[in-house]
Amino acid sequence: MAAEQGKVDPMKQFQIEPLFGSANWELAGFNIAFTNSALWMAITVILLWTFVAGGMKRELVPGRWQMAVESFTGFIDDMLEANVGKEGRKYVSYIFSLFMFILFANLLGLLPIGVLGLHPFTFTSHFTVTGVLAVISFSIVLVVGFWKHGIKFFTLFVPHGTPAAMVLPIALIEFFSFMIRPFSLALRLFVAMMAGHVLLKVLSSFVIDGLNAGVGTSLMVAIPSFALMIAISALEILVAGIQAYVFALLTSLYINDAEHLH
Repeated sequence: MAAEQGKVDPMKQFQIEPLFGSANWELAGFNIAFTNSALWMAITVILLWTFVAGGMKRELVPGRWQMAVESFTGFIDDMLEANVGKEGRKYVSYIFSLFMFILFANLLGLLPIGVLGLHPFTFTSHFTVTGVLAVISFSIVLVVGFWKHGIKFFTLFVPHGTPAAMVLPIALIEFFSFMIRPFSLALRLFVAMMAGHVLLKVLSSFVIDGLNAGVGTSLMVAIPSFALMIAISALEILVAGIQAYVFALLTSLYINDAEHLH
């Protein structure tokens, strides 16, 4: 019985479940039931709004909270200035919101509240969520590119100095590379977050099975697995920040292409 209780399904943590049932939640043929994923998105938005609102007091001598918000804002502003130039200033609000939303979502999914009977849901481990974020960023690139350059935006697919005989194959390659950007942008975040959580669940099953198997197995399997879980959890905190930064950085680079046709 103990061994049976020790079984852990590493994929169950990604299952989207309606919190109040799925019946009577139909709208235009679509089920709009409020799910655990939607709940954690709402929590992320509320915490992010609270974080930003608390740092906008504009005190003469800024406190730690205000300094934290200003530091993140300055970080995004510097990144956009370095990658886009002075034109990047108008995208600070969007890139800041994008970066902080992904960062908060990634970190909330790592909260060790399972001991309290609560289960955090990392919605950035779902391709549908990261895909929507990528499509929004890609749509901004397209709108900016065509709004600012019109039909000339297509010259982005033909690098300056390309020989006439190579224009068509190079343009096709560049076009394919451009169109795959939202997919690769979404896939990178989705895979990184999903892989780490799966690994942690697998290690947790080793810990449980090791403890159920007796003292000897606990020393050989459970304790090393638990130590490895702690190390990987620390690494996942780093990955959470890196993936939010990479998503924001690539978005700013894509915006730079739309602004300058590099």
